[in-house]
Amino acid sequence: MKFIKDLKTGDRIADIYMCKHKQSATTKNGKEYYSVTLQDKTGTVDAKIWEPNSDGIDEFDDTDCIDVFGEVTSFNGALQINIKRARKCHEGEFDLSNYLPVSSKDNDQMYKELLGIIGTIENPYLKKLLEEFFVNDTDFIELFRRSSAAKTVHHGFIGGLLEHTLSVTKLCSYMASAYPMLKRDLLLTAAICHDIGKTKELSLFPVNDYTDEGQFLGHIVMGCEMVGEKARLIEGFPELLKQELQHCILAHHGEFEYGSPKKPAIMEAVALNLADNTDAKMETFTEILSNITTPGWQGFNKFFESNIFETKMD
Repeated sequence: MKFIKDLKTGDRIADIYMCKHKQSATTKNGKEYYSVTLQDKTGTVDAKIWEPNSDGIDEFDDTDCIDVFGEVTSFNGALQINIKRARKCHEGEFDLSNYLPVSSKDNDQMYKELLGIIGTIENPYLKKLLEEFFVNDTDFIELFRRSSAAKTVHHGFIGGLLEHTLSVTKLCSYMASAYPMLKRDLLLTAAICHDIGKTKELSLFPVNDYTDEGQFLGHIVMGCEMVGEKARLIEGFPELLKQELQHCILAHHGEFEYGSPKKPAIMEAVALNLADNTDAKMETFTEILSNITTPGWQGFNKFFESNIFETKMD
């Protein structure tokens, strides 16, 4: 199989890919065509079916795996596949793991490492809250381990939420050792819980899209609510401690313009915001560089607001 990340202009393809999305459209001349997004575990690529009613073009829907014959072209600087033939595949013809992006890191090992960090929390209320989520709630654990951390931008793959959460938590652990004024138990609990609302905000792969609840409320508000619900089940959970933890979650995007309902008001919230932003940006840059086809300057990137470059050092 030729993966999407390895495609280049001029290639002819005859492989199976997943249809992430298919939409009917019309040209300026009123001619119908299909705009299709093809997906495998390495990424997505835009595709077009210019003759949707021709022989060799079967009916298929979103999330179907289709046997595609076509050629790779370029449009506005991006790769595009001109599909000549497309056949819907049946179970047994393909390995689903080739079509869904998955974290390169071992899920079991990451989860084990996260549980190890939870085991170091000394505050009995915070430790109990974490155990209620990550030890006792089997439905939540399954969702958390399979969820992505985003639809696009960074960690948009199966296991992405776990990978991002662990990275942010480890950054916060370092900051807690470097800056003793930080309350380690509070900071690490906030780091572990900061994105739990994404288990409700985004549907699982292969869809990986915003749910109605995610559109209306967003993961920050939902995560705050989830923490509040668990805390109410723990007898004697201090009200102020609950509010401090919820504040860290509400403020972890740092600025109102980035969707944060609150700006950081305590030191732990500042540290969490910095750790979250650091991991998001480092992973975003990593994903950009891992998918480049031409060395040198990569053009203006809206996320970084800069023309970006792959570092060259002998």
